Amino acid sequence: MLIVFFRVLLIYALIIVSLRLMGKRQIGQLQPSELVVTILVSNIATMAIEDNNVPLVSGIIPILTLVSFDVIISALTLRYKKMRRLVSGTPRVIIRDGKIDQQQLKELRFTIDDMMEELRGKDIFDIRDVAFAIVETTGTLSVYPKFQAQPVTAEMLKLKPSPGDDAPPVVLIADGVVIDSALDYCNLRYEWLEKTVTDHHYVINDIFLMTCNRQADYLIVPKEKKAPVKKEASA
Repeated sequence: MLIVFFRVLLIYALIIVSLRLMGKRQIGQLQPSELVVTILVSNIATMAIEDNNVPLVSGIIPILTLVSFDVIISALTLRYKKMRRLVSGTPRVIIRDGKIDQQQLKELRFTIDDMMEELRGKDIFDIRDVAFAIVETTGTLSVYPKFQAQPVTAEMLKLKPSPGDDAPPVVLIADGVVIDSALDYCNLRYEWLEKTVTDHHYVINDIFLMTCNRQADYLIVPKEKKAPVKKEASA
């Protein structure tokens, strides 16, 4: 049993180091070569762990070889554009000015359902609202909407921000536990927090979640099934 334990521990540590060397990426952001290496490494690791008759070296060497190969390929793709195109491919425009490029969809094997699902994920429900839609090398869809379909921003309305507008709310209480660093961030004291909670007929332990920003706009969600309490700072 100890042999199995140490084999698993060593393989686990090796895979963690290998993944760190390959760089931080989410599964959906993996390039084809990286995905292949990840799958092969997982299969090799599984065989090395399950079969005690297989020498541990027979699992370690292939993993190190694959990771080294991936690091070399990554270095080459960073340096040479042609190599990058060969390994990763190039982004493809599938919608231009509201018109679908059907040939590109066929070449990418990108179905209409795939396209519409990705557009809905970008809050686009009408193809005519799309200026450009590009399938990236990772398979994800980037969408640039037409001007009339873009969300209104404060800059468009020429609004000037108030002090603290750029500071997001933080969690003051999480499951009955006060986050002291969040109080410091909001420039608030524990006494204010305790009084605010008491004013709503709760104690701190009754609070499931409380968020607040630097303008003292707070939201209280009690543990009981009651409506959340929202308080906006007075002007």
